[in-house]
Amino acid sequence: MTATFSPRQERLLILLLAGVQFTHLLDFMIVLPLGPEFMRLFSLSAAQFGTLVSSYTLASAAMGVLGLAWVDRFGRRSTLLVILGGFITATLACGAAQSHAWLLVARSLAGGCAGLMGAVIMSIIADTVPGERRGQAIGTVMSSLGLSAVAGVPLSLGLANLLGWRAPFWAIGVLGALLWFGLLAVLPRMDAHVTPGTDRQAPSVKALFTPGFALGWLLTFSVAFSSFLLIPYLSAFMVGNLGLEQTDLPWVYLAGGAATLLAARQVGRWVDRFGPARVLGLLLVGTMVPHLGFTHLPASPLPVVMVAFVLFMSLTSTRPIPTIALISARVPPPLRGRYMAMNMAASDGASGLAAWASGLMLATAPGGELVGFGLAGWLAVGVTTVSLFILWTFGRSAVPVNRSLHLAP
Repeated sequence: MTATFSPRQERLLILLLAGVQFTHLLDFMIVLPLGPEFMRLFSLSAAQFGTLVSSYTLASAAMGVLGLAWVDRFGRRSTLLVILGGFITATLACGAAQSHAWLLVARSLAGGCAGLMGAVIMSIIADTVPGERRGQAIGTVMSSLGLSAVAGVPLSLGLANLLGWRAPFWAIGVLGALLWFGLLAVLPRMDAHVTPGTDRQAPSVKALFTPGFALGWLLTFSVAFSSFLLIPYLSAFMVGNLGLEQTDLPWVYLAGGAATLLAARQVGRWVDRFGPARVLGLLLVGTMVPHLGFTHLPASPLPVVMVAFVLFMSLTSTRPIPTIALISARVPPPLRGRYMAMNMAASDGASGLAAWASGLMLATAPGGELVGFGLAGWLAVGVTTVSLFILWTFGRSAVPVNRSLHLAP
């Protein structure tokens, strides 16, 4: 069921997939540091901005659920190229938006494509990379989050300052088109999972709803939910509460992204060496301190805020690496695309719901300060504690799909 690549081909494929993930993450992230600007231009409340952020992730979650019907019925190559093409079109539509409503619809379409795109990317990695190197491969792809913060967000903010807020979306669309042609040239058909083997039938989609798999989704949901209670509002908090200027944000995101870029590669190596469950548990415990520390930070000089932000991002943003490595290893290839689609739906649904929930908890004072962010930090720690319990339960009860679940779909 797995494709065979030479080491050089494997590295090139992982780099291209990391590039696709980079465009998706940058498309999502660019809205976050522009939050104060969008809130000013469109006269948005914190809850309305949370809705704009949530539209991307909730659409991604909905499309992940819909993808259950077909994502494993076609080759990985054709599926990824079609979805990436839709993402490029929707991102260009964001740049052409003439109203807040138009932007909201275009963001939803882009998010819908991005969710399935992430599922197919992780399925390709699980199909092609041996287990002993899979953590490092996932870490490489997930390091695109750090790269998007190191290079993407500062450059996009520079483009926005120079040419207006539309320019970053045009640039992301062009980059996505270049990657589309690269994948067209490099990626093979990868449709072995479509045809069941002679010794067994393809597993039924019913296997997705066994208790062990459901615990995997719940773990993904809780990890993402605790993160996105805070992440969408970090820039508004730094400007409104900590005393930073809008022009300081690119430097803060640059530092946080550089730390995340380095941390993601190292966390991937630790996953391969110590196992994903142990690494995830340590990261969950480790994030409690920066979640509380950053959300209760008083007005501070730029270097202090930058150190706190670096600690926050490098720990929080690497938690998906052991999470994905842990759950993807438990699914057979014919079911992997659908399972990862549902898993991405759980992650994106959690992100959208968390951003929306925080928006309801927060208020903006007349001076621009966010009120209630400390409470959101305590809630994030509480959800992280629940994640630790789910991880312990998942590690004890979840097992790979056995032959009894290999039923005709």
